Amino acid sequence: MIFQNPEYLKELAEQAELIEKLLDIGAALSSTHNLSTLLNLILAKSREITCSDAGSVYLVDASDNTPKLLFKVAQNVSLPNLSFREFAIPLTDRSLAGYVALTGETLNIPDAYELPSDKPYRLDSSFDRDISYRTRSVLVLPMQNRQGEMIGVLQLINRKVKPDVMLVPENTLEMTQPYGEWEERILRSLASQAAISIERNHLQDSIESLFEGFVKASVQVIEQRDPCTFGHSERVAQLTVRLAEEINTITTGSLAEINFSDRQIQEIRYAALLHDFGKIGVPEAILTKSKKLYPHQLEVIRQRFALARRTLEWECSQAKYELLLKNTHQKSTNSEDLPLYTLEQLEANLSKAVQQLNDCWNLLLEANEPQVTEGKPLDKLLELTRITYRDIDGETKPLVTPEEMNQLLVKQGNLTPEERLVIESHVTHTYKFLEKIPWTKDLQEVPKIAHGHHEKLDGTGYPLKLKQAEIPVQAQMMAIADIYDALTAGDKPYQHGLPTITALKILRKEAAQNKVNPDILQVFEERQVYQVIGHSLDVVMKLA
Repeated sequence: MIFQNPEYLKELAEQAELIEKLLDIGAALSSTHNLSTLLNLILAKSREITCSDAGSVYLVDASDNTPKLLFKVAQNVSLPNLSFREFAIPLTDRSLAGYVALTGETLNIPDAYELPSDKPYRLDSSFDRDISYRTRSVLVLPMQNRQGEMIGVLQLINRKVKPDVMLVPENTLEMTQPYGEWEERILRSLASQAAISIERNHLQDSIESLFEGFVKASVQVIEQRDPCTFGHSERVAQLTVRLAEEINTITTGSLAEINFSDRQIQEIRYAALLHDFGKIGVPEAILTKSKKLYPHQLEVIRQRFALARRTLEWECSQAKYELLLKNTHQKSTNSEDLPLYTLEQLEANLSKAVQQLNDCWNLLLEANEPQVTEGKPLDKLLELTRITYRDIDGETKPLVTPEEMNQLLVKQGNLTPEERLVIESHVTHTYKFLEKIPWTKDLQEVPKIAHGHHEKLDGTGYPLKLKQAEIPVQAQMMAIADIYDALTAGDKPYQHGLPTITALKILRKEAAQNKVNPDILQVFEERQVYQVIGHSLDVVMKLA
């Protein structure tokens, strides 16, 4: 019976083995995400199945008005040390690969040196001469996606009679054979599967490129709302990523067991780039506030001072007029008959009152500066609350309202406690925004990492007042990068950038007070992570 025929059983076993290989190849193609690795895998497995000595993979490039073929991968068992570089060739029917890419046909050529004269394609034999090789049997297959679009070309060269033979020009005719119909059918199926894998890889790259563009656009939106912090997100990302890479090399201590994969480092980068995105939800007036009073408030107060001065001048003029009226009954109108000492007194009183207003205005301007923290002029500010003026309706009102005085009495920075809470809310806004994004599994911690970048190890941070064990280590790293950049960049109009050595001293103080992680800070300092943004200890940073 046929089922007992040894040759038939052998052929059946070989086909079953081939099917197993194809299944393994399919699984391998599905799990490979790097394009170069994927193309090398496709070519290696195709060569293995067909016992091919060499081969190459071309991809169609239609990114501009001149379509071309990109020579992406080449392999040659007999010439393992043959150097390869990627290059492009015109997409024409003059080459074997170009003909297949344009027509979608498969070429199965027994001997590439004996091509049909009625076909446009020709073999470039100079390549063989340059590397001392002899191309004989060639199988060139199109790689097309489900829609029939041309993705690339798979080219196999010299099907050997024995897998382990090494080919030289002298033995090629003897040790090679044409590709059979069976190999062609199998490779056609594999080429189709390869095309789908390549397309999936392109799609993955496109999605990542799209998201990368979205992240950059988001950062640009933040920086346009708050130009003072231009470049801050990118610098924090660079610092945090470099810190993660340095931690990966630590072999002793509390950080020895921490190791970030490439995808986790990408996760850290995205979290750092987007850590301040929540500022989009902070009112622009508070976000860009440079002094204790808002510009419109200062202008209103200036108008009050101007009105108060005009009122004083008017009252003085009115008093002079009344004084003149009292003297109209006198027979002589000679100025010597007027009580000059009274006029001089009126002028002196006006001058004194105007000077007091000017002093108060200068005091207010000085107190409006954020760097004023204690002593003068804050001690004298309360005197302003006792100074009043009459508005245009004749009502008596304070020159500085209680709300304005509350802002001027801020001892540190330029924000009131209420405004500071609004600024701090950007972290919560960031988290709520990032939580809405359907992150892939290997990026799903981005919202949590960004959410924790203002937390302190002792629980005094915000917004959740988490303690060390609850704060992701990536967020602890970002906290150090964020503080360092804020200190050295001077991201406020009133704050100049500090030298690196001073910023590190402040960070060490924070670590001593259990605010930031001392072990991570030690890596940051000893490995000079700050160099990634061009900083060094011997160069005093330029003022922001």
